[in-house]
Amino acid sequence: MAVMRVNPTRMELTRLKKRLVVARRGHKLLKDKRDELMKQFLEMVKVNKELREKVESLLMQAYGSFEIARAVMSSEVLNEALMFPKQKVTLDVSTKNIMSVNVPVLNFKMENSDESNIYPYGFAETSAELDDAIDALHKVLPDLLELGRVEKTIQLLAQEIEKTRRRVNALEYVLIPRLTETIRYITMKLDENERGNLTRLMKVKDMIIEEARQDA
Repeated sequence: MAVMRVNPTRMELTRLKKRLVVARRGHKLLKDKRDELMKQFLEMVKVNKELREKVESLLMQAYGSFEIARAVMSSEVLNEALMFPKQKVTLDVSTKNIMSVNVPVLNFKMENSDESNIYPYGFAETSAELDDAIDALHKVLPDLLELGRVEKTIQLLAQEIEKTRRRVNALEYVLIPRLTETIRYITMKLDENERGNLTRLMKVKDMIIEEARQDA
């Protein structure tokens, strides 16, 4: 690991030691954040799997019923039956924070809570299969919106996990080793200088003692 280009002084050594403490603390916090994000991510993936299976089942049911309705009803009657929807849907979008990630929150509400009011046509000229298709679509809509919310949350969590992972790796494999190696290098240089100074002092002491002995 390359050593940083710094002056091998005690002041620089103290500064790097403090920086190393901060880097190690940040590394631990980021690792904890990454682990918690992974936990949240895996929980959301499980929810996503269950929701997707449910939504796909209901959509298959709705499409199947609608295809039968198309087969037994004329196109004009079918288009007229579906021309003016009865229900109005409101959707409020907000966000909540999960480990510094702002994920969407959807509040879904139908204007009329009466489930019998979802059919925008009379029953005289339409088939029962069309009723089944409308009913299935009515049931799947909340789950479909929730699936979209969950998948967006998973996407945002995955992006944050990747960013956090890169930061953890940069600290663990680049910055902390470089700081450790530089501190070791400066410590060795300072010890070497100290030994050199001690040797010179001992020589000066010997010279002074020798001169004193000759004067005596």
